[in-house]
Amino acid sequence: MAFHPRTWFSRKTLRKDAVAGVILGIEAVPDGLAAGLLAGVNPLAGLYGYLFGMVGAAALTSSAFMAVQATSAMALVVSDAQLGTLPNPDRGLFTLAILTGIIMVVAGLLRGGRLISFVPTAVMTGFVTAIGVNIVLGQLSNFTGYQAQGPNRLLKTIDVFLHIGQWSIPSLVVGAISVLVIVVLLPTRVGSMGLVIAVILGSLVAVVLNTWVGSPVVLLRDIVEVPRGLPAPVLPSIADAPALLIPALSLTFIGLVQGAAVSAGIPTADGKRADANRDFLGQGLGNVVSGLFQGMPVGGSMSGSSLIVQAGAKTRLSLFIAGAVMAVVVFLAADLVSFVAMPALAGLLMVVGWRAVKPSRIYSVVKSGALPTAIMGVTFGLTLIIPLQFAVLVGVGLGVILYVAEQSNSVRVRAVHLADDGRMRESDPPAVVPPREVLVLQPYGSLFFASAPVFERQLPDVSRESSGAVVIVRLRGTDEIGLSHVEVLRRFAHELRDADSSLKVVASEERVVSHLAAGGLTADIGEGNVYRGSEWVGEGLRRAYADALTEIGD
Repeated sequence: MAFHPRTWFSRKTLRKDAVAGVILGIEAVPDGLAAGLLAGVNPLAGLYGYLFGMVGAAALTSSAFMAVQATSAMALVVSDAQLGTLPNPDRGLFTLAILTGIIMVVAGLLRGGRLISFVPTAVMTGFVTAIGVNIVLGQLSNFTGYQAQGPNRLLKTIDVFLHIGQWSIPSLVVGAISVLVIVVLLPTRVGSMGLVIAVILGSLVAVVLNTWVGSPVVLLRDIVEVPRGLPAPVLPSIADAPALLIPALSLTFIGLVQGAAVSAGIPTADGKRADANRDFLGQGLGNVVSGLFQGMPVGGSMSGSSLIVQAGAKTRLSLFIAGAVMAVVVFLAADLVSFVAMPALAGLLMVVGWRAVKPSRIYSVVKSGALPTAIMGVTFGLTLIIPLQFAVLVGVGLGVILYVAEQSNSVRVRAVHLADDGRMRESDPPAVVPPREVLVLQPYGSLFFASAPVFERQLPDVSRESSGAVVIVRLRGTDEIGLSHVEVLRRFAHELRDADSSLKVVASEERVVSHLAAGGLTADIGEGNVYRGSEWVGEGLRRAYADALTEIGD
């Protein structure tokens, strides 16, 4: 079982898990405070959400490296939740996290993970790639020291580059040093510990520069006051639940979609496919624990998950170590954390975002065809300029529309010729139904409603000369037939009847036979002209063919 403690602890992996946990734990302290600021709530709520949400979720998630944290998309929803209208806004925030967690748990128990399977791979690839780019773009302000203006990251990025003259040289120096240290140390034996070293060195340089230059580098203490100690548990406000239901549903949707993106982009410990339902349960538990300990809503974080994987984590123990490190830092090193330089942290996250982009995955989608490439491109573009949940929804909708369009043109009708020795040969069907002959037609492809016009165009024409013929439409291998196709067959049968010819249908699936009856075709051609196939391939067709030869007097 994946939950057994022995699968979390191994002397062979302990060192790598410890290093990865230390890196994520240290990075998560300032990042959690920033998430609280972004949400417009007490920054401590972001910090506690990172700590308790991550640890609570790690006990259940199928994706062993899924870091459940307060994501920027969820923080923006919290900022629009109008918590200030509640009697106790702080308690309302905790209630919102718990309510979101309950909804996520219900989704997991109802096996809502099946819905994620309807999201095309191209959509997920575009979404995951855009998340990586968003991580990079979202850190440009901290990296350059210029606070960009704009409603989304793309416009803020443009604003940053339009104001190069207002960039802070000291901030750029600190950020560049941090990135350089990471790039140099990652391939060495130092490995992922280089991420922590980079932030420490960058912050030391920032402190030195702040004593020498007039334009200081922004430190964490310039934004928030880093606290000491951990919070006591609180109970939710049941009276606030109705007012918080809509934002809780929105947060659930964002969290589940982002969690699915993490599941698709982050490997599991055993290399098997992640269980989306368990990931739902894990995120739900993480939100409940976060809310109980005064944290904000949380969800699967691509940046945190990418960071711990790139730091070398081998089991989910790394997430528990990260939580313990956060607790120790809050207790013992709050003063030191306050000196973390924001450009140094930005440089670290920009490297993480860049490494989260997988060219091989993008290339595989491009190689699969123009349709998946278009879906991936649209999802990628929308994710950069509109809220994430809407970008994915539009991508899925576009994928469905384009899939229908593609499948509607994939129907192909072939003529089947039965030889005396029992063999069958296929060819293109004739343009016109030949007189006094038995014509067997076999459609291939998906016979759903959108493909009915294509199916009808590929049927042979019925002319005045098509008298005395029998046409057999073989539906073996067809599991479903839409009523639109039944109507096409009815019109074809009427045309044949007007030309003194007839139609027979062979179907191997009982569901198809029932649809033929429901659409009126069975009544039009007679129940005796609907042949049921069996497990013996061709048996039903041969019976229909023999009866057809008898009818034409051959």
